Amino acid sequence: MKKLLLSIILSSFFATGLAQKKPLDHSVYDSWQSIGSSGISNNGQYVFFTVVPQEGDATLRLVSRDAENVRTIDRGTSAEFTGDSKYLIALIQPFFRDTRQAKIEKKKSDDMPKDSLAIFSIEEKGLEKIANVKSFKVPEQGYAAIVGFLLDDTIKAEVDSLAKDSIGEQKNGKKKADKQSKLVVRNLNQGMERTFDHVDSYEFNKDGSLLVFHKKLPKKDSLKKEDGLYLYHVKAGSLKRMKAGKGDYQHITFDEAAQQIAFTYQPDVKNSINELHDLYYFHLDADSAMLIANEESEGIQENWSVNGSQKLTFSEDGEKLFFGTAPKAKLVDTTIVDFEVARVDIWHWKDDYLQPRQLINRKRDSSRAYLTVIYPESKKIVQLGDESLPSVSITSNANNEFALGTSDVGRRVASQWLGASYDDIYLISTLTGERIKIADSVRANVELSPKGNYALWFDRDKGHWYSYSVDQKQLRTLTEGLNVPFFDEENDVPDQPRSYGFAGWNDKGDIVYFYDRYDIWAIPLNGKKPKMITNGFGRKNKITFRYDDPTRDRFQRARREPVIIDWGEFNYISAFDHNTKESGWFKASAKGRDPELISMGGFRYWREIANKDLSLFAYTKENYTEAPNLYLSTDFKSEQAVSDINQQQSSYNWGTAELFKWTASNGEESEGILYKPEDFDENKKYPMIVYFYEKLSDGLYSYIPPTPTPSRLNISYFVSNGYLVFTPDISYDRGYPGKSAEIYINSGVEALKEFPFVDGDNIGVQGQSWGGYQVAHLITRTDMYAAAWSGAPVVNMTSAYGGIRWASGLNRQFQYEHTQSRIGATLWEDLDLYIENSPLFHLDKVNTPVVIMHNDRDGAVPWYQGIEMFTAMRRLGKPVWMLNYNDDEHNLMKRQNRKDIQIREQQFFDHYLKGKPAPVWLERGVPAVLKGIDWGFDLVE
Repeated sequence: MKKLLLSIILSSFFATGLAQKKPLDHSVYDSWQSIGSSGISNNGQYVFFTVVPQEGDATLRLVSRDAENVRTIDRGTSAEFTGDSKYLIALIQPFFRDTRQAKIEKKKSDDMPKDSLAIFSIEEKGLEKIANVKSFKVPEQGYAAIVGFLLDDTIKAEVDSLAKDSIGEQKNGKKKADKQSKLVVRNLNQGMERTFDHVDSYEFNKDGSLLVFHKKLPKKDSLKKEDGLYLYHVKAGSLKRMKAGKGDYQHITFDEAAQQIAFTYQPDVKNSINELHDLYYFHLDADSAMLIANEESEGIQENWSVNGSQKLTFSEDGEKLFFGTAPKAKLVDTTIVDFEVARVDIWHWKDDYLQPRQLINRKRDSSRAYLTVIYPESKKIVQLGDESLPSVSITSNANNEFALGTSDVGRRVASQWLGASYDDIYLISTLTGERIKIADSVRANVELSPKGNYALWFDRDKGHWYSYSVDQKQLRTLTEGLNVPFFDEENDVPDQPRSYGFAGWNDKGDIVYFYDRYDIWAIPLNGKKPKMITNGFGRKNKITFRYDDPTRDRFQRARREPVIIDWGEFNYISAFDHNTKESGWFKASAKGRDPELISMGGFRYWREIANKDLSLFAYTKENYTEAPNLYLSTDFKSEQAVSDINQQQSSYNWGTAELFKWTASNGEESEGILYKPEDFDENKKYPMIVYFYEKLSDGLYSYIPPTPTPSRLNISYFVSNGYLVFTPDISYDRGYPGKSAEIYINSGVEALKEFPFVDGDNIGVQGQSWGGYQVAHLITRTDMYAAAWSGAPVVNMTSAYGGIRWASGLNRQFQYEHTQSRIGATLWEDLDLYIENSPLFHLDKVNTPVVIMHNDRDGAVPWYQGIEMFTAMRRLGKPVWMLNYNDDEHNLMKRQNRKDIQIREQQFFDHYLKGKPAPVWLERGVPAVLKGIDWGFDLVE
């Protein structure tokens, strides 16, 4: 009896606790936090991370490997450890409120609040702050505690001689700004510091022993003879001017041994319209840099020049320097006045690309560079790429002879409807420029092995991986005869499937670690027998294994260095269980044994990083109820949280996420996610909103913060406010995307309606883009939904088929014939399918009130699609509204618009699914004369 009484009391207590929790409201968004950047010191003893609110001031935290807090730096960002792990360097941003106020006052950039620099000594626990810092850099690999930073040293001073007007009277005396940036180079351990005035840009070599900077004095400065590029020997403290002269110095590049430096230079000549660049080279033994390539150099094609947009790269052995060349640009005739010039785009049927795409890529194409190599010692120049072979790549060390080239010249028109290019693949000798074709008309992304001895690609049309031996001149099919496919087994678009990719290479570059759907394979490129690293354990248990090197830093990623895997006794691999949607880690041995479980659970693990010797890992861990906090671990077994974001969540009625499985009306098994409020009571009836976009169930353990979304459903908000949310997976049949949506979505909803807690009379649907199309289709085929919200839908495939995706300039034909829209035929081959799948032709059957969101800068779906839907339903007398967020995109980009749509969506569903009063905008609209004055949010009683 006592136990029963205690149980009743506890149940009452917990029920009261839940009842006291408030639902989320629209004021919570800005304060909701996430983990931003993070990093681990080289010695594995310290970790930094940022906690970032959606809007407001971030916080930088430094913790030790035992999770003890070492330091908190308010508003800290862009943090870096020094190479010796003794210092943490970061920028401190101005207060959000101050920056906001400055924007309100429309202050100029020079008058905006400035960043400060934070230098924290980990051993001494001392923090130094330096105001008005524009940027800072630490060397990539050095173990000396070197930092360089630019000070914004703008000084307001009285003009020496006040300007006078034409009759000699003094004008109003105003203070002018003497703008300059000072470069400070500091050795933090030794306390030594050097300052250089009027520095425009600067660059360390990898170990921080050298620093190159560009000194740029004001145009009217009498000391302009000091302009130029300087080399500072950090350790010795010596300074040398490498090149004198005003101009544009770009792409400062060191060789691996830090003995050679290259850069491009463009003279700063008054009133010059010359866009030509020169390539300069400097050896540490020389007195000054020398010009080694320009438009007149032997090896540069006639009417070509050095291109200033191409970065420079030394080969690792220092023997080669890669740069860009291009045809000289045609100059604009400045003698013609603008208002007398016709503005016209000429569309030609033989153009490689449509005019819209050409215009989108105009800036890129006008600065396009073609890869060229020069041998600094002999100054020999070899042209590698040109307009017939535009894409040329080299290995990361570039020591090998051959570069890799691809060309789709002559096949580009077909990409309009194929949505893909077919390339010829070439090897190009960096010694002679000779081109050797190794594959013809292949749909593939191709790359060289790390040592350049193999070319590797996946042929989508054939469904196999191929290698080409540079030395043996032999092509091999790598995956033929193996008992599993290496392409997407679930591909449901009318196109050839993509590969699952690969993890990386061995250190010799002759073995590649490929992925199938589940397992990891070691496949030699020389034709030897493949070996399955994970021993088929993944496929047997429906667990996908993947490898990602957590030690790769931002420098390696920026350089796109190949992933080299030393697969010894074991490596850590990530795991995803398709049955349970759980994630975790295993150990995998190179000996091909079954992987060994380390840990698995109902979480999503993300953003894994580690120090170089893998002695410490950091990662975020989340599920729907637990925010993505940062954890530290040495083995993925034991772990310790070092953050505790979004503690305010405990005050709100949150929710739960569970996997829901059912049999679709076509007999296929399907699954989705059902989200329930935290205070869910199975004896109550709940309205439900159905949200979908292809397949979402793999995100069962994803945290969904309350945030003003780009127009997707704000799931956590609606769940907190007493709704069920259902996200069903959809599988598609070729030619019937609309019918496929009906089969899986409607059958899932019908299965849920069998539960007494689902209010079958009050179910809504919401979708954006492809989901928006499916919403529009569903309401033409069923009246089971009480309200619908359709974002950026295509409603007329016949008019959309020939349209343009304005963000990319691509014609839309390819997506109906080969990709997401899944028709699989041209408009002329199967017009009936286009009409059947176009909601416009069936809108007379709609009885569901629907809101359309379609914005006038939508670059993916032409916004006239939304207009077609709105005007048709308006004429048919159907309840319809359309939101056009002016000058916004396919997905809302402007935060104020994201906040606005959350309110309108909540009011719309509250009215139709909960019976609450309608807002003014829904009941009466908002006339154009009240635009920007009355938002129509007030409820009509």
